[in-house]
Amino acid sequence: MGISPTNFRWTADSKTLYFNWNPENKAKEELFKVSAASSKPVKAAEKEDEKLLNLNYTYNADRSLGLVEKSGDIYLQNFKTNKETRLTNTQERESNSVFLTNGNVVYQLGDNLFVVDLKSAETKQLTNFVKGKKAGKAESKPATEQDKWLKAQQTELFDIIKKRNAEAKNGSRGGRGRFGSTAADTKPLKELYTEDKFLNGVIISPDGHFITYKLTTPAQNNHSTIVPNYVTSSGYTEDIPGRTKVGENENTSQGFIYDTQRDTVYAIQTSTITGIKDLPDYLKDYPKGLDTLKKKNADRPVNFFGPLWNDNGSSAIVVATSTDNKDRWILKLDALIGKFSLVDRQRDEAWIGGPGISGFYQGSTGWIDNNRFYYQSEATGYSHLYMVNVATGDKKQLTAGKWEVQSVQLSKDRNTFYIKGNKEHPGITNFFKIGINGGELVQITTMKGLNDITLSPDEKYLAINYSFMDKPGELYLQPNKVGAKAVQVTQSTSAEFNSYNWRQPDMVTFKNRYGADVYARVYKTDNPHPNHPAVVFVHGAGYLQNVHFGWSTYFREFMFNNLLADNGYTVIDIDYTGSSGYGRDHRTGIYRQMGGKDLTDQADGVKFLVEKYGVNPQHVGLYGGSYGGFITLMAMFNESDVFASGAALRSVTDWAHYNHGYTSNILNEPYNDPIAYKRSSPIYFADKLKGNLLMAHGMVDVNVHFQDIVRITQRFIELGKNNWELAVYPVEDHGFIEPSSWTDEYKRIFKLYENTLKK
Repeated sequence: MGISPTNFRWTADSKTLYFNWNPENKAKEELFKVSAASSKPVKAAEKEDEKLLNLNYTYNADRSLGLVEKSGDIYLQNFKTNKETRLTNTQERESNSVFLTNGNVVYQLGDNLFVVDLKSAETKQLTNFVKGKKAGKAESKPATEQDKWLKAQQTELFDIIKKRNAEAKNGSRGGRGRFGSTAADTKPLKELYTEDKFLNGVIISPDGHFITYKLTTPAQNNHSTIVPNYVTSSGYTEDIPGRTKVGENENTSQGFIYDTQRDTVYAIQTSTITGIKDLPDYLKDYPKGLDTLKKKNADRPVNFFGPLWNDNGSSAIVVATSTDNKDRWILKLDALIGKFSLVDRQRDEAWIGGPGISGFYQGSTGWIDNNRFYYQSEATGYSHLYMVNVATGDKKQLTAGKWEVQSVQLSKDRNTFYIKGNKEHPGITNFFKIGINGGELVQITTMKGLNDITLSPDEKYLAINYSFMDKPGELYLQPNKVGAKAVQVTQSTSAEFNSYNWRQPDMVTFKNRYGADVYARVYKTDNPHPNHPAVVFVHGAGYLQNVHFGWSTYFREFMFNNLLADNGYTVIDIDYTGSSGYGRDHRTGIYRQMGGKDLTDQADGVKFLVEKYGVNPQHVGLYGGSYGGFITLMAMFNESDVFASGAALRSVTDWAHYNHGYTSNILNEPYNDPIAYKRSSPIYFADKLKGNLLMAHGMVDVNVHFQDIVRITQRFIELGKNNWELAVYPVEDHGFIEPSSWTDEYKRIFKLYENTLKK
C-alpha cells in the first residue's frame, strides 16, 4: 500500500516542516523535512535542528519570554535575545511551568509548587502537601500518673527543659534556623494534608493569590478483569490485567482552594451549581428508585476541569460535567469563597458529547481576553462556536448551520478563530477562519476530501494532511490565504497499490424508516453475479464517521469491499444512527437502545440497494468489527429476514461486560437501567439465530474481552444452534497485528459469502 507521512511539526521560525515518512518501506520510518518556500522533501539527519522545532511554550503577557519543559527540566527562552536559560536541573521532573503577572515563574516538582524570582534568582516553595491526616488532640492519650511524674522529673533535673518550657509559654523560641537564618526570617508553610487520597490538578492563579487542587478518593470494592494469554515465551499461561466493567464504582473528587494571602484552605462548593440535584428522565421507568433518589435529595457527583484563569487573574472559569453524563456546565468561580455562578449549562437527557464537547476533558474552551470566553455547544443540535462575556453574561453564537465545528484554534493576536468543519458536506472537512466577533466564515482550503491542518507558528502556512476516497493521506503545503494553491509534497503509495483501479464509491443518501437522511458509500460491481448478492459493511466504534470523501481508517475493509465488488457483490457502507459528523440527534439516536435505529438503518440500506441497484433481497450478508460486530450479531438475530449471512468480528455480545466510560453514556448503568441493557445486548436474542454466522475474536483482546464471545458461544450450545462457527486468534488483541491473522479472517468471510450468498 505504502506508508503515509505523519507527525508534522514546524520549526519555531516557520521556515521548515519536519515529518516522519517511510517512502522506501524500510524497517522503520525516517525523519524528513521540507522548506515552506519549496515542495521538495529531503531526508533529515536524526535529531537534526531539534532546538529549532516549535516547542509548546507557555508565554508571558507580551510573548517576549517562554517556558518549556524538556526532559523533565524547565527552560526559559528569551525571544528578543534568543537566549535560553535552564531554570532547573534535577533528577526529578519539573512540569506545568507558568508566568505570574509579576513576572515570576512557577513550576511543579512532585506534589508541590515552587516560584522562581527571575530578578533575584531565589526559589521559594509555595505549597506543602503532606500525605496522611493531621494528628488531632483526640489522638493523644490522657497522661497517666507515671507520665506526670516523669515530666516533672525532667523539669527538675534539666535547665534546658526549663528554658524551652518558658520560651513555649512566651510564644517564641530564639536561635537560628536552617542555614543560619533566624526563625523570624522563615514562616513555616501551611501543611495541606491529602489523607489517603490522590492529589491532582494543582493550579495557581496568575497573581499567585489562589492555588486550587483536587483530592480524589479511589473507587472501592471494584473487580478488575483479567485476560489470559496462552501463547507466551515462558510456556505458561500469563494473565494480562484488565479494566473494570460498566457500573463499577468510580473515583470521586473534591476541589479545594488554598488562599495564600489568608493562609487558609476551604472546599469548592458544588451545591452552588445550578441544577446539581436534577435527576435524569429515564428514571421515570423505575418509580421506586426515583422516589428513593428524590427523598435522598443529594447533589450529583461532578468532574472538574480547570480552573482556567484569564490573563490578569481577575476571573476563573471551571468546566464541570456530571458523572451521570447529562450536564456540562461552564461556571465562574468566586475563589474567595469557593462558590460558583452559572455562565452556561448544556443539558442532554441522552448524554453530553459532540465535537469540542466532552465529559472527559475541558473541550474547546479558552479566554479571548480578560472578559470574553469561548466554548462549543450543541444547543442548536450541531456543535458550534460561542462566545460569552463573563462580566456581563452576554452570549453570542459565532457559527451556525446544519454542520459541525470539529476543532478550534485561536490566533496568536486573538482576533481570529481558525476552524475545521464540515460545512460543505458531512463528509468533507475544510479549514476556515472567522473573526472573534463572528461575521463571515471564510474558507481557506478547497480540496474535496479530508483536510487536517497543522498551522505554522507565524500562521502564514498550512501543512495539510489531505486524502480522498481512493488516495491515502499525503502532505500538501499552502499559504494561509484564500485562493492559494495547495502543493503536494509527498507521494507515498506503492507501485502495487497504484497498479489496481480502486473504486471511488458512490456517495449516496437514503431516507430511513423514521424520515431521517442517512449517508452511505456504495461499491458498485461491474459484473454482478446472477444472484445479484449484496454485502453491508458496518463500521466500528459507533460514534465514528466512515462515509466521507477521504481515505478511510478502515483501509483493509476498503480494499476488501473492492475485492467483493470484483467478485460480483454490491457493497454498501452506512453511517448509521449514532455515527459522528451529523449533529446531536444522529449522535444520540441510539440512547437506551443500541441495536435499535442503528440496526434498522442497515435493513433500510438493503431496501435502498434493492430499489436503486437491483440487488436480490434473498442474498444479502453483512460484516463488521467491534461495534460493527455487535450490529452484525443483532442483525442475524433481529433482522434475520433481511440478512442471510453475517461475519461478526471482535464483537460486543453483552454491554454489561463492556467498559464504563463508553457504555454508561449510552445505556446508563446496568443496575440503574436494566431495561436498556436487556434490549441492547445480543446475548438475550441468541435464540433467534436463523442464518449463517461466522464469529472471529482475538484471545488477548483487552478491549472487548474474549469472554464476550465465549459466553454467547455457550448460549448457542445450550440452544442447540448449528449454523454458526467461531474462529479464534490466540495472539491477537482487539486490532489485529499479524498479516497472517488478517488474511485468515478475510478468507473466512469471503468463503462464507461464496458458500451462502451465491448458491
